[in-house]
Amino acid sequence: MSISNEALQKLLMEIETNALKSQQEIGLVRSQMAAKQREKRLAQLTSSEITSLAPETPIYEGVGKMFVAVPVPDMKNKLESQMKQVDVDIEGLGKKLHYLETTAKNSQEHIEAMLKRSKVDPLQLGVELALIRTELLSQ
Repeated sequence: MSISNEALQKLLMEIETNALKSQQEIGLVRSQMAAKQREKRLAQLTSSEITSLAPETPIYEGVGKMFVAVPVPDMKNKLESQMKQVDVDIEGLGKKLHYLETTAKNSQEHIEAMLKRSKVDPLQLGVELALIRTELLSQ
C-alpha cells in the first residue's frame, strides 16, 4: 500500500511544522530555565549575606518604590521558600525541555524515514518546507 505524493507531502509538512514549533518552544524553555537559575543564584547570594548578619540588624525589602523593614529570620525563611519554589519550577521546565527535545528529534527522524521510503522529489518538498518554516518564524 502506497501513499500518494500529495498526501505524503501534506504529512511531511505537518511533521515539519510540529518540529519547528518544538524548536521554538525549546528556545523559550531554555531562556526560562536560565532566568530561574539566575533568580535562584540571587536568592542564594542574598541568603548567604543575610546569614552573616546579627538577628537584630535592620534589613529592608523593596516593595514597589519603597522599602519595608523585615526581621532577619523572616527574610531567611522567605528566601528559602523562594529557592524551593524555583527548584520546583526548574525541575518542571527540565521535564518540559526533555519532552520537547524528544518530540523534535522524533519529528526529524520521521521526516528522514519518510523521505527515504518515498519517491517524493526532495527538492520540491524542500522548497515547500522552507516556505512553511518562513511562515512559522514570521508569526
